[in-house]
Amino acid sequence: MPPRRKPKAPLKRVFQPLPKNSFWIKNDAYDLRVWGHLRAESPSLRDLEDKGSALLPHFGSLLQDIFCLLFKYNIIYHADGEVLPSALLNQKFLQAIQQGAQYDFLREQTLLNEAHAGLSTLILGERLLTLVREEKFLTRRDMRDLWDIQKQEELLGQKIEEYDNADTIPEDQMSEEGKKALQKAKERMGGEVQGAEALLRQKTQQLKDDLKQIEAQATNRLQAEAIKVAQELEDATEEAETWGNTIGTGERTPPGQKLELGRRLAGNEKLKKLARMVGRMKLSALAIRKKVFERSSEELLEVEQGDALHRLLPHELLSLHHPILRKDFYRRFLNQELIQYSLRGVEEKGKGPMIVCLDGSSSMSGDKEIWSKAVTLTLLEIARKQRRLFRSICFSSAETPLQVLDMNPRDRYEVETKTVMDLAEYFPGGGTDFQTPIDAAIELIADKKLKRGDIVVITDGECQVTPEWLADLGGWRNRIDSVPSRHAR
Repeated sequence: MPPRRKPKAPLKRVFQPLPKNSFWIKNDAYDLRVWGHLRAESPSLRDLEDKGSALLPHFGSLLQDIFCLLFKYNIIYHADGEVLPSALLNQKFLQAIQQGAQYDFLREQTLLNEAHAGLSTLILGERLLTLVREEKFLTRRDMRDLWDIQKQEELLGQKIEEYDNADTIPEDQMSEEGKKALQKAKERMGGEVQGAEALLRQKTQQLKDDLKQIEAQATNRLQAEAIKVAQELEDATEEAETWGNTIGTGERTPPGQKLELGRRLAGNEKLKKLARMVGRMKLSALAIRKKVFERSSEELLEVEQGDALHRLLPHELLSLHHPILRKDFYRRFLNQELIQYSLRGVEEKGKGPMIVCLDGSSSMSGDKEIWSKAVTLTLLEIARKQRRLFRSICFSSAETPLQVLDMNPRDRYEVETKTVMDLAEYFPGGGTDFQTPIDAAIELIADKKLKRGDIVVITDGECQVTPEWLADLGGWRNRIDSVPSRHAR
């Protein structure tokens, strides 16, 4: 009697796992590091990513792909099977940008340039998001289909994971009924996986058909936007360089800060005028400081000890010719014990902190605002070179809160670009009140860091103040003037 054959074990189904990649352009560790630094330093990029992710799935991946499309030297796409189907729209956007003739012109400005590529990504992403909101690319049904595909991907991934986990259950210690129940559960889960796969393929194919209908229109719109971005990038880059030369920060500006600066300068005519005026004022002010002024009248007062070589008595200089007295001269020079004469009429003013009260009332709008802020920023540049702390107070009417900014609070008196832009763009309007900003300036001077500072008020008119406040201000000035200078000998 022939031996019985053992029943064959059912063949194990193998399902193709979904790709985990949502990026279409291949990147390396350097690309990821550059993009990560730009996102960390640019609040505008992060804000754009949050807004776009509320409308389209994988919008953050699209921004990184646009950056790589403009920044990388070699552009290599992933195969269709390596990217999630819900990111199919991103591929259409990237191909539409790359196919236009304007891409080569834009790429000349952004290739291997972190700041330029980041700024172009930001501007292009904002334009793209605006077109999506206005339904110039997709209808609401298309966007809903994209989210449905993403949900279907998540559902399929969960079912594949459940099916794979069922294979890890050991059957050695299970009864025959348990094995049969487990096998039925596997078959049921396998059928669910097949159904989810079929539904995902159906939705993906429907999306591809819908995108083909709008592909030509979307391509034309994106290429037109890319031309505008290239022009805007050129203008913003030039203005950013002007600002960088006008307001020195004392250190190399990171690419992320350059991106933010270029974004705020793009299309802002007021800041362009301000940059040009600050440049002219800065050159004039620094030239005046370099001029040699006529010395004030001075007279000999008395003999004292010190180390001022230009005011030594003649017999002290003779000591330098004697081999033994020369050593004694060096000792007394280090101890500031040389005999010298003092002069009366020498005025030595200290270079303390500077507090500028800037009028932001409605009468200052227009050219007056540009001029006043140009003066403020010129004083800021001079304060930076002189290693002086600088604080600005923008004021208008009494009920309007003051804008108080520390322009160079760091140890090395470096100017922060963001703070400069906040000062340049802020204009409250309204009436004029002198008492509130001057009182605030006086309180600041009471601080040890700003002690013996200079208060500068920039305004175009007058303001009514109370007699009591004016008397208190005069008394405060008399008390300050009576305090001897720390630089007086």
